[in-house]
Amino acid sequence: MVEIAHRTIEANGIRIRLAEAGSGPLVVLCHGFPESWYSWRHQLRALAEAGYHAVAPDMRGYGETDRPDEIDKYTLLHMIGDMVGVVDALGASQAVIAGHDWGAPVAWHAALLRPDRFRAVIGLSVPFRPRGAVRPTSVMRQDDHAQFYQLYFQTPGLAEVELERDPRRSVRTILYSVSGDDPADGGNPAIVGGFLNAMTDPARLPFMDHGCGRRLLRRRVRPHRLPRRPELVSQHRPKLGTDGALRRAPGHGPGPLHHGRS
Repeated sequence: MVEIAHRTIEANGIRIRLAEAGSGPLVVLCHGFPESWYSWRHQLRALAEAGYHAVAPDMRGYGETDRPDEIDKYTLLHMIGDMVGVVDALGASQAVIAGHDWGAPVAWHAALLRPDRFRAVIGLSVPFRPRGAVRPTSVMRQDDHAQFYQLYFQTPGLAEVELERDPRRSVRTILYSVSGDDPADGGNPAIVGGFLNAMTDPARLPFMDHGCGRRLLRRRVRPHRLPRRPELVSQHRPKLGTDGALRRAPGHGPGPLHHGRS
């Protein structure tokens, strides 16, 4: 069986953890939420056996890749810059890029904005959607009864309070509920009260019975703390009004399209 190797590289001003297998033309695999390189473990081996150099990074903010505190360091442009940096660090001039879930917008826009570095693009579960006339979050449902999870995550600190209460249970519940194994189909995008309320906790995931699964959780499930700088804490502390409305987080600024070069 093809072995999956791991290493950490420096790219776009952060340390990025990679899982890789095989040799040949480069294929970069971008995972979604709440995942890591582990989501691509089967594809890494299959691509390696087919004659490719398959690489799955822990994306910015996930797993063993760095997670900057600043909110505006997580734009699509920053993440595209990370993927360009991965291609550079591996000594390749071009790569095919694939993305699943929240990794799909990274893949689509990497191919759109840097076609010189990404010669082909593969999108799984999320089709390309061009920029519209209005901000998507402005038309998502948000009232006293329910809101989309994207809005729930907009207010810094709110989701952290719920998900960090028991990180292991949170990840287990989300992974199971958005999988095909949950008979209740708990992957509902509308949030009522809390993110996990409409989901199913299976108490144990099937892959946890394997050594690799236990090591994955032991090494990667850990809380992410909000930045302690007073100006950020005071500006972004979540506030709930008497009507249940949430204050929206500030907009995101631009980021780099390269990997740290000026």
